[in-house]
Amino acid sequence: MDSLPDDTIDPGRDFTLVIEQGTIRQPVLCGFGSGFCDLGTIGQITGQHLVRNDSQVAVFRIDDDRIYATANHDPFSKANVLSRGIVGDLKGELVVASPVYKQHFSLATGQCVEDAEVKVEVFPARVANGMVQVEA
Repeated sequence: MDSLPDDTIDPGRDFTLVIEQGTIRQPVLCGFGSGFCDLGTIGQITGQHLVRNDSQVAVFRIDDDRIYATANHDPFSKANVLSRGIVGDLKGELVVASPVYKQHFSLATGQCVEDAEVKVEVFPARVANGMVQVEA
């Protein structure tokens, strides 16, 4: 997991974290300044997505509270769904399985396990003082 040096945090770039509970979408302010999201808003071994303008970032919390962030866009289905995928271990690699066609993407590198030519973007992420920070 990449570390974010303090001088890379830009308080002017805010995100909205969308917490989905059934059909209810609850926006929570997220960002790089005072609007970090609390680690508790992301369930363990699950993902949530951050929305900023037209881009989406999938943020995954592992059971030991490590945080990973990838693009939410699944290059195979062309849908923003990776945050809804199943997080697991595939041959020692932490991956998320796309909920559509089931391709696996490394949470660390974004590399597709089934197709070496396909990769999703990954973003540096960390937890600082109980708050999630993503540089995207």
